[in-house]
Amino acid sequence: MKPHKHAELIKAWADGAEIEVYQPAFGRWEEAEPAWHTSFEYRIKPETKPDVVMYSRVLSVQEHKDGGYYAWVSNAYTEMPSCKADNLKLTFDGKTGNLKSAEVLK
Repeated sequence: MKPHKHAELIKAWADGAEIEVYQPAFGRWEEAEPAWHTSFEYRIKPETKPDVVMYSRVLSVQEHKDGGYYAWVSNAYTEMPSCKADNLKLTFDGKTGNLKSAEVLK
């Protein structure tokens, strides 16, 4: 007898793995109680990547000769402020790398 199409995932699910089902109408994976239909796509839910927090500082802001402004900014460092002068905390999404939030430190 041929094993079920999703046999390995069924075994992982029985051992406690979280399962997602692909929703083609929405183009995304969603958590679901699996029904194990052979026409559906399932996967083990990937581990989420933690957000990345970086610290930096704006050193000064100056008027640009052609209008507008520009800022002198230090390099950004992860984990903790590199010095007491850091005045920005930047949080990036661990999955996409996109900036989620920026906080002014005092």
